[in-house]
Amino acid sequence: MHAPGDKGRVVPVFPLPNVWLFPGVVLPLHIFEPRYRRLVEDSLDGPGRLVLGTIVGGHEHEAAGAPPIHGIAGLGEIGRHEKLADGRFNLLLVGLARVFVQEVPSEHPYRLVEWQPAPEVPVAPERAPELGTRLRAALAQRAPDSPSPTATASLSHLADLLLMRIPLPHAELHAHYAELDLEQRITDLLLEHESAPPPGD
Repeated sequence: MHAPGDKGRVVPVFPLPNVWLFPGVVLPLHIFEPRYRRLVEDSLDGPGRLVLGTIVGGHEHEAAGAPPIHGIAGLGEIGRHEKLADGRFNLLLVGLARVFVQEVPSEHPYRLVEWQPAPEVPVAPERAPELGTRLRAALAQRAPDSPSPTATASLSHLADLLLMRIPLPHAELHAHYAELDLEQRITDLLLEHESAPPPGD
């Protein structure tokens, strides 16, 4: 963990229940609480980065206070924002990366975390084509009306798209989100897909 004085690694955290920020995904948010309006104002004065921290399952009722968040979260950047006349904000938050987070003291009305990268263990090159084919087939089955991912989409992005389309309990979803061995994550998700086929199959 870097020293708390490393300002680039200390950012605001926006805790939400049952929401995960995935790399490469744009998440729309509506900001209405005064402390989080202030968070957005301060972020827009800087690099516009914040962590979306998923509230630990079972603590959703504490959202108005300071609920615990998972230790792996999503680092994001405000891509677009609209400030409404009453001070609320509509945001598009662009997912940048999974990160490890640790809360640090804050003098603001909102909380701060220090983050460090959470790098993935890549898939062995000889396994990548087969896993990519299986992921694309699973996505086509789960979201037949959605545009197909681009030919250059990474295995990690394909796996995340599949994870977002499988209905899972909080703990299981987060376990997959936090799995940094990419081949293990893909293998587990394909098993989830096969054991819980989409409606109509």
